[in-house]
Amino acid sequence: MSLIQSEPLRYERKFLITDYSQADVAQLIKFHPACFTEIFHKRTINNIYFDTLGMTNYFDNVEGEKNRIKVRMRWYGNLFGNIQSPTLEYKIKKGLLGNKVSYVLNPFVLDTDFDKNQISQALDRDSIPLSVKEEVLSLKPTLLNSYIRSYYLSADKKFRITIDHQLTYYKIAYSGNTFLNKKTDFNATVLELKYDSVYEEEAKEVGSAFPFMLTKNSKYLQGLERVFL
Repeated sequence: MSLIQSEPLRYERKFLITDYSQADVAQLIKFHPACFTEIFHKRTINNIYFDTLGMTNYFDNVEGEKNRIKVRMRWYGNLFGNIQSPTLEYKIKKGLLGNKVSYVLNPFVLDTDFDKNQISQALDRDSIPLSVKEEVLSLKPTLLNSYIRSYYLSADKKFRITIDHQLTYYKIAYSGNTFLNKKTDFNATVLELKYDSVYEEEAKEVGSAFPFMLTKNSKYLQGLERVFL
């Protein structure tokens, strides 16, 4: 079993929706001409984002840098407590195309005692390159977020949609965490249309059938701005 997963480059078109409820968005997907159907049970996604001391990843996003990267730990289910199946993900963006490289991590505990030792122990696997371990440990945790995701697939299987709602954000650091500064956005829904680059022309028609404006959206950027401003 491979402990490293690398995905091919694909397009991810994002729509930040505030004028429709999550239920309304689900109905619009249901009646879309591409005939989307739900393909997976809803689940809660949790992430810890890491950045450099100078917040390079954040500022690359703000300034619209075409080639940028995000480093995060991801897991599903409960946000706090014993995290049994986390992964380390490098989310890579090259212009409008993106992919990610994932590494399986050891379990760790997320609570008010969270510190750098938890991350070091999670990274302690032979399958993770030493250069990756050193790089992650040189970074600092900057944001903890959580949201509920639904998954859809078009009838021709060319296009995937995810819907994220109840986006919740927390400050996080290597010490002094209380996780009491919770910020939840109950009004926003993030829809992502995902597809291989060969379907770019067809994707324009798929996207135009939605009554939403295509937007630049980053949960990392939005989360930092909510918990720090």
